[in-house]
Parts: sequence; structure tokens; C-alpha cells
Amino acid sequence: MSTLPSLQLDMWLRAVTFTALLAAPAVMHADIGYQFVTVGNPGNANDTVTASDGSGLSFGGVSYTYAIGKYDVTLDQYAAFLNAVAQTDPYSLYNPNMATDLNSAGISQTGSSGSYSYSVIGSGSRPVAWVSWFDAARMANWMQNGQPTGQGEVAGSTEQGAYTLNGATSGIINKNANAVNWIPTESEWYKAAYYDPNKGGPGVGGYWTYATRSDTAPGNVVGDGTNRANYNTGVYSVTQSDTYSSLPNYLTDVGAFGANSSSAYGTYDQNGDVYQWVDGVQTDGVTRELRGGAWPSDSAKMQSSFRAFQPVPVPAASDFGFRLATVPEPSATVSLVFAGGLLLARRKRPPTL
Repeated sequence: MSTLPSLQLDMWLRAVTFTALLAAPAVMHADIGYQFVTVGNPGNANDTVTASDGSGLSFGGVSYTYAIGKYDVTLDQYAAFLNAVAQTDPYSLYNPNMATDLNSAGISQTGSSGSYSYSVIGSGSRPVAWVSWFDAARMANWMQNGQPTGQGEVAGSTEQGAYTLNGATSGIINKNANAVNWIPTESEWYKAAYYDPNKGGPGVGGYWTYATRSDTAPGNVVGDGTNRANYNTGVYSVTQSDTYSSLPNYLTDVGAFGANSSSAYGTYDQNGDVYQWVDGVQTDGVTRELRGGAWPSDSAKMQSSFRAFQPVPVPAASDFGFRLATVPEPSATVSLVFAGGLLLARRKRPPTL
């Protein structure tokens, strides 16, 4: 039996593969318009401030350039994610409290399993709340896989990519080496929030106590002011009342406090509004970290030294949200090739902290 020379065989296999790709049904993709900002100045040292949890750990040193979400993931963006993947929702990406908790309500679910649809309640520019660490990881995977629609919660959508989940809803899942979109590590989040390459003078660099470029506690009146955030100063930011009520929505639109309250890298609301999941694990190895404080928090919980944590299985809450990280664009380490409707990406990955 004759065999094809290796070169001819290789060309034949390529032709067969390309023909199969052309014959495959096209996959529809969404675009939620998530914005990133670049965090440069690689090689900065950790903060000299240690965590207040008694661990003795310090954070903020990152040896590479990366990008992080300019804002928290919003209700509009999370609802688009749900409509793309959660018609059945076997892993509970939708939490019913998203509709019933009036303090952070933002997304309603209609229909029955197999045909669920999702709509935003009120302003879609507020951050999504009632999300778990696993919800954030599944959205990171979905972003990495090109935001496909109609495939459900499967390997090519939510279950593989930055994190190999494959149905997991508990335990500690580590980021994969080929991650393109991920939940920021604790030092990545910390640096974007508190580090300023020009604090102390041009090129000197240092860390602020608060993510509003300040060492003094922010104010909380909503508007384009200096050093402000959505938290509890003794009065709640939205109502300016010291009395809690189950009726008002206490979340503010992302970026509501303006550029004068952003971090040095141009991120917004890394203090206040909602706590944000980070891809960090407590020293006990079984609890996940959150950072930044939230609308009911006092100023101490927004300080760089404060770490919040939740046990695994990781719950969701009315003040838990997230932002994502990615490799920076443009970058000499990134090559994007479009062929036959496919996006092929080869990227040099930053090391895991």
C-alpha cells in the first residue's frame, strides 16, 4: 500500500481541516465593550504596609505590564453575559437576589429553564452584585473564548479557558498558564488601586492608603469631586442619611465620582460601591479574598491593609462584585490571526504571582 510523502500528507490534512472549518456552523459572538487600562511600571516593590489580618503579607509588587478593568463589571455587561450563556443556567450564574434585593437590584430573569432571558432593572451602569468567585471565573472564561452566544455553559464558553472549571462550583481553582482574561491576582488588583509611580516626586513611586490617590479618608457625596467614594462615612453615600433602609438602591454608576477620585492608573471605584473578588487565597488555603470595601463599609475596610475573605464554597452577597484583568494591548507579545472565522491567539503570559 503506497503512502503519501510527508509534505503531501501534511498539505492534505491541512486542506481537510480547513474544509471542515468552513463547513462548521458559524458561532455568534457578543461584545460587551468591557474597557481596560494598562498598568505599567513593572518591577515595583511590594508596599511596606502589611495586611491587617495578621498574615504579615504585603502586596503590590508586579514584575510585568498588564491591563485591568477600568470599571467594575456592570449590570448591562453581566446581563449580556447571562443572555449569551444562561438560557438553562446549570451553574447558577444568575442569583435571584439580583432582582429581589432592592439595595443592589439590577437584573431580572424571565422564562423557564432552556429559554431564560435577562433584563436590567434601573441603571445598567451600576456594578453587578450578588456574584460569586465562580461566576466571575466563568465570565473570564467566556471573555477569553470570544464571548460566544447560544452555546450554554460548556467548555468553549464558560467551563474552560482562564480556569478549568468543568462544572466546579467549589474548591480552589488556579488560573491556567494560557489565561488571557482572568480575575486579577491580589497584587495586580492592589497595584492598580494604590500604587502611584509619581508619588513622592516624578518617577519616585509609592502607595496611597486609599484607591482615590489619598492618604486621608474620602468623602462620599456623589459627583465629580476630589477623593470621593461610595461608602458609609456615618451616612450612606446615595441617601446621605445615617439610617439604613431595605428600600433604596445604594449602588452608584461606575465612574460616578469622576477622574479626580480615580487611581493613578485611571481605574474607578476600586474603593467603595462593591467589594471585588481577587484571585487570591488566604493562608489557610480554603478562603478567597475580596478587596476595596463597599457601600455599607466604613473607611477602614477601604484601606490598602484591609483584606476581606469568604470561605469556599464561595458565596455571593449584595456587595460582592468584580473586575477582570488581561494582557495589555497593543503588545509585541500578542499576535492575532483571523482565518475562517476563527480567532487564533498566541500570547506570552505573565507569570503567576
